[in-house]
Amino acid sequence: MTRALLLLLTLALLAGCATTGDEHEDDERTAASLYRDAKEALDAGDYETAISRLESLEARFPFGRFAQQAQLDIAYAYYKFEEPESAIAAADRFIKLYPRHPRVDYAYYIRGVIKFNQGRSVFDKLPSQDPAKRDPGAARQAFAYFSELVQRFPDSDYAEDAIQRMIYLRNQLARHELYVAEFYMKREAYLAAANRAKYVIETFQRAPATADALALLVRAYRKLELPRLAADSLRVLELNYPDSPQLARLTRTLPDDSGDDIL
Repeated sequence: MTRALLLLLTLALLAGCATTGDEHEDDERTAASLYRDAKEALDAGDYETAISRLESLEARFPFGRFAQQAQLDIAYAYYKFEEPESAIAAADRFIKLYPRHPRVDYAYYIRGVIKFNQGRSVFDKLPSQDPAKRDPGAARQAFAYFSELVQRFPDSDYAEDAIQRMIYLRNQLARHELYVAEFYMKREAYLAAANRAKYVIETFQRAPATADALALLVRAYRKLELPRLAADSLRVLELNYPDSPQLARLTRTLPDDSGDDIL
């Protein structure tokens, strides 16, 4: 009797294991099918359908190998569907859940790309539209995202592109600060203008806007009747940017640089 009972239990366990194995294979096939359909929609530019299918895949099979790739694809799909905050949230979630995943560098990169392009429009391509005149918040965040990617994954396939974008963003942020300084000059807030110009010079060294910042600093110091500081700034401009078109105007009439400057 006991032997018969043990035999029945053994057979039941074996049957259960076989069923579990079959169910696992069925789940894998279903997950693969869902991912294939989602990828087809993504490749076709049907981002809304792709998002729906990828989220369904992630919800039904959250621990499978297709779910991991689905999370990366969801970030991209949301980005293309023009829902940047949802895209960044998806990338952040992937970074948190899979910090050692072989493609986690892409999650860092896509965050930077999303912020890099956030708020851009077709009008930015017009010569009269300088993106540096926009709110710099997105540019600063994009720079931070790209910087994190480069620091964590210097050998990433995306690192070189990230560095080039960082250079562009750095120059854009420098120009933005220069626009602010010019705004203060027009409002005759010369001390505020000088402080902004100094910030550009100290923070964004070798950016193209640095030469113009030095020229503005000369103008601001002259308005503040600080001739020595103005002369010193002019000499720095002449030494480092001898081809600056600002020099001709600034050196046309040189004020007396004698006396003490007191700030």
